[in-house]
Amino acid sequence: MVNIRNKTPMHRLAVFPLLLTQLGVTVVVAMAGWLWKGPVAGYSALLGGMIALVPNVYFAYKAFRYFGARSVRAIVQSFWSGEMGKLFLTAALFALVFAGVERLNVAALFVGYGLVLGTSACSLLLVKGFPKH
Repeated sequence: MVNIRNKTPMHRLAVFPLLLTQLGVTVVVAMAGWLWKGPVAGYSALLGGMIALVPNVYFAYKAFRYFGARSVRAIVQSFWSGEMGKLFLTAALFALVFAGVERLNVAALFVGYGLVLGTSACSLLLVKGFPKH
């Protein structure tokens, strides 16, 4: 069976607007944290947002590598490895931040992470052609 490789650049994938939205939420949350609680909260929220965003970019890269009915096995394997990589990358990034950042506002870190992760949950609202009742 022949796997058909998707040669579409990342910026042309349907998931790209969601990734841009997550980047925007990361920046806005970081600026809000900075203005509200100071620089430590600002960069803590930025780190939290990046902990959510970077694994999502990795997943999008892995998950959309193949397409077509002939590539079903490769697509499933690609999604699975992308999700596992996303989980490991998230854990590693949290570990790096907790081990490597001396001054950290943990609440701002998790707010940034949660809000960017929440954008994924609301992604159906961002999809073009989503039914509006």
